[in-house]
Amino acid sequence: MSTFKIHTLGCGSAKPTLRHQPSSTVVDYRDNLFMIDCGEGAQLAFQRQRLKFSRLRHIFLTHLHGDHVLGLPGLVSTLGLSGAGGDLTIHTFAEGKKILQKIFYFFGGDSPLEVKFNVIEPEEAVILETKSLRVRTIPLHHRVPTVGYIFEEKEKPRHIKRDMIDFHQIPFSMINRIKEGADFMKPDGTIVPNERLTTPPSPSLSYAHISDTAYFPELAEKIGPVDLLFHETTYTEAHKNEAAPRGHSTAKEAAKVALESGAKRLLTGHYSSRYHDDSIFLKEALEIFPDVILNKEGLVTPLD
Repeated sequence: MSTFKIHTLGCGSAKPTLRHQPSSTVVDYRDNLFMIDCGEGAQLAFQRQRLKFSRLRHIFLTHLHGDHVLGLPGLVSTLGLSGAGGDLTIHTFAEGKKILQKIFYFFGGDSPLEVKFNVIEPEEAVILETKSLRVRTIPLHHRVPTVGYIFEEKEKPRHIKRDMIDFHQIPFSMINRIKEGADFMKPDGTIVPNERLTTPPSPSLSYAHISDTAYFPELAEKIGPVDLLFHETTYTEAHKNEAAPRGHSTAKEAAKVALESGAKRLLTGHYSSRYHDDSIFLKEALEIFPDVILNKEGLVTPLD
């Protein structure tokens, strides 16, 4: 069963349609839920996927356009009504904190939920670290300050060879150190190299979420190789002349970023309402990059 997966709640763009919901994605890492953007209806899509509100403790906003944030008042109100309490951290710019604090106070000032803010900047920075996961930002090119988020697993421990542990009578208290790469010294002073006691760790996984942005050549290097790249595909090449001035990308440009960054797979999304057949995004991206997933609401994409 996957321990690192992506739930798509909404993959439409600013103008509402009956086919797609506004932007919202949930990263499920070892049953800890991290939401990226919260467009209108996100809390209903969250429940349709049978996700648990009690496991949601971080929301990351890419920027302060309505189709990425207007679901927050309802979601936070519902979290308060659930009575679970605890805290919720929203990662956003200083302006976002100022606006959202007023909204939350007005609609839920007596909520048992404590909403905290981590003020970020449109820069390259690590903004969250847990024991096994790191989240960093990279600045994007949009009409307002915007960041992408990279979720990276930290290096995993090495795998113990149980038969060798038993053979060398290694005490339990040493196991964690050996998993971290330490050799073992026997009572007579003999050194048992770590390579005899363990096998290499499982690969660390990574996910990049690149929301609203115009294409720029440096982006791929800032992302780096990832197992899954979500990159907005608002337009097709037929409307390329509208993409950059509006701070957006075409499907081909997204595929180019995937290729240049060394991503293993590309996940499309943020479709403009003018298109009625999403398969054109897949077709265009596949001309550049070989492994493309056509996004849709309710899609669950495992990384492992």
